Amino acid sequence: MRVDVLTIFPDYLAPLRLSLIGRAVDDGLIDLHVHDLRDWTTDKHRTVDDSPYGGGAGMLMRPEPWGGALDEVLAADTDVRVVLPSPSGERFTQRLAQELANEPRLVFVCGRYEGIDQRVIDDLGARARVSEVSLGDFVVNGGEVAVLAIVEAVARLLPGVIGNAESLVHESHADGLLEGPAFTKPPEWRGRSVPDVLLSGNHAQIERWRRDESLRRTAGRRPDLLEALDPAQLDRADRALLAGLGWAVEDGLDGRVRLVRTPPPVAD
Repeated sequence: MRVDVLTIFPDYLAPLRLSLIGRAVDDGLIDLHVHDLRDWTTDKHRTVDDSPYGGGAGMLMRPEPWGGALDEVLAADTDVRVVLPSPSGERFTQRLAQELANEPRLVFVCGRYEGIDQRVIDDLGARARVSEVSLGDFVVNGGEVAVLAIVEAVARLLPGVIGNAESLVHESHADGLLEGPAFTKPPEWRGRSVPDVLLSGNHAQIERWRRDESLRRTAGRRPDLLEALDPAQLDRADRALLAGLGWAVEDGLDGRVRLVRTPPPVAD
């Protein structure tokens, strides 16, 4: 996969050269290119921003540097996905990470200040597949921090990046649930013991325990994930556990089967 990042702070992307992602770059699994947007400015001050038309606080990134940069970086490549981190974009999820991991090339556009002139985004949309993506319902100073997170989430799904590919199967969000607690040596630490089932050697019981803990953690911390879960993914033991936690499988008015929280019993 080729990854291009356009930014006014190239040094911000230095962590992409570290750890597993850096090794993937060194091994040729990821062809990484970080571009300084200021290289496409034409004045001695290398200006990339100006005040917005109509007034308002802050500065906006001008279209000319972006136009020149994107013209050169995209060139005649028609098989490219452009990702624009934005607080008004769609929520970034594991599903979207997997979708992006299937792309041959990703180009990331890092906005700053109050954002980028809308004409740049409209022009991009006319010649490339553009996805505006948000890490969550909060605002940061620029797109670089989001790009670090997105590239790592995507890159680790590429074949060969993670040594043990099975670890990608048993982690949070891989199956729509949160991963349960994990333990390592020693078996006892500060009076706290590893659950007996994990020391039993009974792999079927261990898998059941892990599944139960995953369901419990998801129900307690992210009930919205359970509400979005397809009940077809649940076996009889799953449903029995969730029933004890106050969840039931019901037919909705729209004909869709879903998990819903049942009201607590009324006290006498």
